[in-house]
Amino acid sequence: MRGFIVSTAITAVAFYLMTKVLPQYVKFDLVTYQGELAGLVVIAVIFGLVNGIVGPIARALTLPLSFMTLGLIGFAINGGLLLLTAYIGDTAGFDLKVGEFPPDLLTANTIVAAVVGAAILSLISTAVRLVVPD
Repeated sequence: MRGFIVSTAITAVAFYLMTKVLPQYVKFDLVTYQGELAGLVVIAVIFGLVNGIVGPIARALTLPLSFMTLGLIGFAINGGLLLLTAYIGDTAGFDLKVGEFPPDLLTANTIVAAVVGAAILSLISTAVRLVVPD
């Protein structure tokens, strides 16, 4: 249970850094959030549940593609998980947007924003995990 709480806190810090600090340096909106800090914790819990339940299923189903692309399909899977988190968060009343999704449908810019946003979220989470042990 302690590991889940620490992991959720680390993910919330990563979401905060990605949505509040990063837009000052990047000229287009990757992942945006307009709301309270407590909402980021809820989004981190949603992301943890999506990553823990849907993630292994998606990775198992794309195992042949993973071999053929030497693991690069993992970026697309992580982007899809981020889009699913944005959809569930928007449905629950938290204003997390990945590119223009939701409410707009998937566009090329949204897919690029999801993949880049997932990669940045992963990098920030890894950096925070190096500082804060589980």
